[in-house]
Amino acid sequence: MMELRRIPDRWRRLDVAVRDLPLGLLLAALSFLPVLRGHETQVGDLPGRPLDALGLAIMALECLPLALRRKRPALSMALVALGFTLASLGSYHTVAGTALPIAVLSAGAHLERFRRTAIAVLTVAYAGLALALVRLGSTEGAASFAVFYVLLAATWGVGAWLRATRAAEVERRRRVAEATRTAERTSIARELHDVVTHHVTAMIVQAEAARYLDGDRLDQALHAVGDTGRRATADLRHLLDLLDPDHGAEPRTPPVGRLLSLVEQTRRAGQPVDFTEQGEPAAATGSADLVAYRVVQEGLTNALKHARGADTAVLVRHRGSEIAVEVRSGRSAAGPAAEGSGRGLAGLRERVDLLGGEFDAGPGADGGFVVRARIPAGSPS
Repeated sequence: MMELRRIPDRWRRLDVAVRDLPLGLLLAALSFLPVLRGHETQVGDLPGRPLDALGLAIMALECLPLALRRKRPALSMALVALGFTLASLGSYHTVAGTALPIAVLSAGAHLERFRRTAIAVLTVAYAGLALALVRLGSTEGAASFAVFYVLLAATWGVGAWLRATRAAEVERRRRVAEATRTAERTSIARELHDVVTHHVTAMIVQAEAARYLDGDRLDQALHAVGDTGRRATADLRHLLDLLDPDHGAEPRTPPVGRLLSLVEQTRRAGQPVDFTEQGEPAAATGSADLVAYRVVQEGLTNALKHARGADTAVLVRHRGSEIAVEVRSGRSAAGPAAEGSGRGLAGLRERVDLLGGEFDAGPGADGGFVVRARIPAGSPS
């Protein structure tokens, strides 16, 4: 059974000419079936003659070049057309004549260069064949010859349509691949922005505060800077692991429980933060946990940068199939909180929108700044 299952794979690995050859051999074999006599593909309606050595050679010329119909479509069509012409002039009427429309179809589908030249040459050759058949006593009128030509032209048109469809599919896949790469680059940029901005901001605040400390408090501040740096390194290493194609583990989104560590880190940077979590998390949150984490991270980063020392409140509510997040930073001594460059917030808005949620960021009623998000849980990463 295992050997039988491997046959299709082995067949696909064969050269395309080897895979196309059986079609030509089949047409040659069908030409010997008595039941198909009278159903041959032929033009001119001249009296037929039995197959002889010359007829067998001509039949081979019609059928065997079909092995090249995809690999060398122009050569295949030329040889098959030559064989069909000799068969028509020699009155060898066989099923092998069906090779001509097959070769024309394949040329229309696979010929890349000199397509118009191929059409012109085929047209001239057919006109010459029609004149030669008339001189040999063909009883078919001009209308019959024209119908046969129209059928060949329609066959070419079907091949051209297949070619255009294939090209459109290739272009569609290219665009999808490009869009996927762009989305991946954007996602990576967002992750780097979220990780680096928050940790570096916290380190800057901690380092600046350490300038005015001494003794044990200085040691604590420097320890906090080092701890923040280690967290940044760990997060970056985790992100790089996920980008590694040899990384076998499934990406894991940070649980909402990690928010406590994030809040504690911000507190050590000198920012007073009140954290509240309500409700029970859903059994399957998909990528909602990660987005909720990033919303809180961005909100706290903005608070550190633009409302340093102001009271900041983080509220996370689990409501069945969604997570609601609110980060509210108050008015600092230097003035009201600001939104900053907005790049991180714009990225968060896109993330939340992608999951079908809602995102809002703007000034609060008390002059501070509020970041709110409603994120449906269970959406795939």
